[in-house]
Amino acid sequence: MKKILLFLLFIFCCVEISWADLEFEDWAQPEFVTSARALSMGNSFLSKVNDEYSAFYNPAGLGSVRQPSLRLFNIHLETNKNMTDLSFQGNVVDNSSDLFNYFKEDGMRELLESNRGNLLHNRINFFPNLTMRYLTIGYFMSKQLRAFADDDASSSLEVGDRLDYGPIVSTNLSIWGGVFKVGASAAYLTRNEYLEHDLDITQELEIQDSDYKKGSAVIITTGAKLTLPVFMLPTFSWVLRNSSQQRFSNIRGAGEPEPVKQTTDLGFSITPILGKTFKFHIEANVKDVANKHDKILERRSMVGTEMSIANKFFVRFGYGDGFGSAGIGFRTRRFSFDFITYATEATPNGFRTLEDRRFAFSVSSGI
Repeated sequence: MKKILLFLLFIFCCVEISWADLEFEDWAQPEFVTSARALSMGNSFLSKVNDEYSAFYNPAGLGSVRQPSLRLFNIHLETNKNMTDLSFQGNVVDNSSDLFNYFKEDGMRELLESNRGNLLHNRINFFPNLTMRYLTIGYFMSKQLRAFADDDASSSLEVGDRLDYGPIVSTNLSIWGGVFKVGASAAYLTRNEYLEHDLDITQELEIQDSDYKKGSAVIITTGAKLTLPVFMLPTFSWVLRNSSQQRFSNIRGAGEPEPVKQTTDLGFSITPILGKTFKFHIEANVKDVANKHDKILERRSMVGTEMSIANKFFVRFGYGDGFGSAGIGFRTRRFSFDFITYATEATPNGFRTLEDRRFAFSVSSGI
């Protein structure tokens, strides 16, 4: 047995892990705006969501909103471990001057040219909104930028850049005393997207506005939650994304962006109440049940837990896409804060092959 294990380890180390087709994780999370709270729970969030992010994860969650809030400042910042490790090498003064350049396509190219074999990732979300029970009105903006260069003799570079923005409105209906909730959200999505898999890493990138695929579409998300009024409140959740199967229109630039797929997500959770102030939530989700994105079930299955004290202080853990996640949070009516880490599989079709560890910070304030 020992010889077999050593042989398999030798084979694994000799096999080159190849990269193909840089992509965004649309199959695992909402395409427009992500929640740090959800990411820390392995993106297993269909049943628990009870805040403004219901508009993206499950509109039925609006029926669980406790207090109305107007959050004019609502920002999510995210980067990955490779980005932080490479950005802060060497002289601190030089790094600080280059930092903003690393949030541009050519800045990432320069960083990868001398550090091949790395995947770089940055994301920033804005989501000012007015949220109350049964209604959310807001405007979202999400910017994702990533790049990868193989650690081999080739000069191939892959770059992905996506900007999503637009207004969103979400509503909810609760019946049978809140046992059954249904909801829907409609986002007028405008997408500017650039994906190129065969650039020359030695050449300065001069990406033009006309190189981006651009389009707009009304994307409707519908969802439901059934919470049984018994011990531990077992909850079943269902979400249908792009319910009306809309494609992009008003096409500009390099053509139509890849259509938003219609996918179905399922969830189940229990919420033991362990005292007046301490609550414990456990949830499991299966994303993209029909596998429209062609990912194995292990990557589409997620579990997460949230422990709350007085509904203000939170500790969260999760498992999604083959890797663990964790986070801490604080939330009041006027202010919220989250710091989290999670990871995704960096290869398109692997599972626990190459970890892309990420860190995110989100903060919001309002009245």
